Amino acid sequence: MFIKAVNLLNDFVYLLSNVGFPIVICLYLLMRIEGKIEALTGAILALESTISSNHE
Repeated sequence: MFIKAVNLLNDFVYLLSNVGFPIVICLYLLMRIEGKIEALTGAILALESTISSNHE
């Protein structure tokens, strides 16, 4: 029973180290990109209103 638990723990640590780290990096990068996308969206909306006000 103890050896099965140790093997399961070793497998879990192995999966976490090989799969978990890339997942954490992806989530970090997605969070950073989300802020930049929101800023770009705001800039596009401001540009749209500027262009429409110049045409009036």
